Amino acid sequence: MKHLAVLNKFFLKYRWLFFWGVVFVTASNFFRVLQPQMIREALDLVFENIQLYKLFNGTENQAAVFASLGKVLMLFGIVVLVLALLMGVFMYFMRQTIIVMSRLIEYDMRKEIFGHYEKLTLAFYKRNNTGDLMSRITEDVNKVRMYLGPAILYGINLVTLFVLVIWSMLSVNVELTLYCLLPMPVLAFSIYYVSNLINKRSGIIQTQLASLNSTAQEVYSGIRVVKSYVRENPMADFFKDQSEDYKEKAMGLARVDALFHPTMLLLIGASTILTVYVGGLKVVSGAITPGNIAEFVIYVNMLTWPVTALGWITSIIQQAAASQKRINEFLQTKPDILNEVSSNEKINGDIKFENATFVYPDSGIKALDNVSFELKPGEKMAIVGRTGSGKTTIADLLTRMYDVTDGQILVDNKNIKDRDLNNLRQQIGYVPQDVFLFSDTIANNVRFGKGEASDEEVYEYTKHAAIYDEISDLPEGFNTMVGERGVTLSGGQKQRVSIARAFIKNPNIILLDDCLSAVDTNTEKRIMTYFDKSLADKTAIIITHRIYSLLKFDKILVLDEGKIIEAGTHEELIEMQGYYFDLVEKQQAEEVSESDVA
Repeated sequence: MKHLAVLNKFFLKYRWLFFWGVVFVTASNFFRVLQPQMIREALDLVFENIQLYKLFNGTENQAAVFASLGKVLMLFGIVVLVLALLMGVFMYFMRQTIIVMSRLIEYDMRKEIFGHYEKLTLAFYKRNNTGDLMSRITEDVNKVRMYLGPAILYGINLVTLFVLVIWSMLSVNVELTLYCLLPMPVLAFSIYYVSNLINKRSGIIQTQLASLNSTAQEVYSGIRVVKSYVRENPMADFFKDQSEDYKEKAMGLARVDALFHPTMLLLIGASTILTVYVGGLKVVSGAITPGNIAEFVIYVNMLTWPVTALGWITSIIQQAAASQKRINEFLQTKPDILNEVSSNEKINGDIKFENATFVYPDSGIKALDNVSFELKPGEKMAIVGRTGSGKTTIADLLTRMYDVTDGQILVDNKNIKDRDLNNLRQQIGYVPQDVFLFSDTIANNVRFGKGEASDEEVYEYTKHAAIYDEISDLPEGFNTMVGERGVTLSGGQKQRVSIARAFIKNPNIILLDDCLSAVDTNTEKRIMTYFDKSLADKTAIIITHRIYSLLKFDKILVLDEGKIIEAGTHEELIEMQGYYFDLVEKQQAEEVSESDVA
């Protein structure tokens, strides 16, 4: 139960629902326990009147005794029905409190987990796969909800019913009560033994389920690759093997769980036999009445479902504990990037890297090594270099997806760590290399950069990104659903929607990470013409593999293995005749070749 202790804050929050739930459960069981007592009174009355009926055999009084007995039994029957009705009413209210409480806590838990996921950094998402994240916020939360609702409801019902029933039994005859409860120690041992098995197997099953979800999610996300390599059958076989493993583990748990029900029924049956046998001896000795035997048999059978449910409740609690342990692992994961400042200070765009070094925490790869540069507000800088040279890492550090391992980054002469994280990112327009679009309309994907943007603004910025005409030609225009991860759009279209999304924020700092790699030459020129105008007063860093002649850069950095190997203006780097010079020569040769072909 130590893993479930974290849920106590929710019980405190919904304490009144929980309190009234306990009251309604107790009230329902109170009226339920009164029913066997009414039946006992009725049976005892029948036994007494049988003697009286025989005594008046052959007289007119015999009919009167029979009629009087019928009326009294009818009255007892009505009382029992009224008690059953009251029990049902309170059962309704107990479900409307405790079950509703469990749904509210489930809602709060999902919000808490989702909010915590959003706070965690990129390093966390690289360590954990999406399927596992989804499993914890869906399957595991559902397991915990079963504990918060049905398990607690039936647990309280079990306790209150046991107390009321045993109290009623003890008030009749202590010895007979002890005989009825004789199988209970065996029951307790059985529950303890099987619960341990369930707890161990539940954790293994949830882990396997997460692995199963991860496999399915990866196949669905990479379905194009799977189909293009004709790997449907091998992937299906792999998924089948994992499903078979999950099935075997789940069947093992089911077999263990199945031990409870026959055991409970056996022990309850033993209690009934002891009640009838010992009770019969007590009736003969005059210690109890025949009605008491019927009362005790009803009490014993009344405990059948709660006692049988004890195994089910225990199973739910054990599975919930295993699931909550998995949830706690992520909830206890602290984000590497903390936002400890709250400020709406405007950022002008002065950027300075001072001996910035960064080593990826998981792989240990040094992405940047003692990198230093400075950009004044409104200046433009291009970063070029081979794949893996550390270009994208600069963008990640500037948006504080990671913090530098050594050195510092200053924005407007203030350490980036001392700035409000949300305010910083809000004032940066970032177009990442790996473009991501949401499963929503094109308009809403553009509007994601500025939630309150009007339709006119969306149209304007898609024109700047040279995508307006293509969107307008679609059957549903800007209301076209782009599909999961934007699969219904081409690579170039996704890049241009992403550009519109970044520029609609009207940020003071622009980060463009190879955002025109999938765009044709004519479209590139149109976008570059807009960039030349819109970036005039903004600080811009453009990460690229090619040189844009339509943009004039104040600085150009050439990175290799995380180090700056060349730095300067276009003219200065041409004079050096190094990597940059070779890149320009190669690009010009390709452009000449393309023009000749045309």
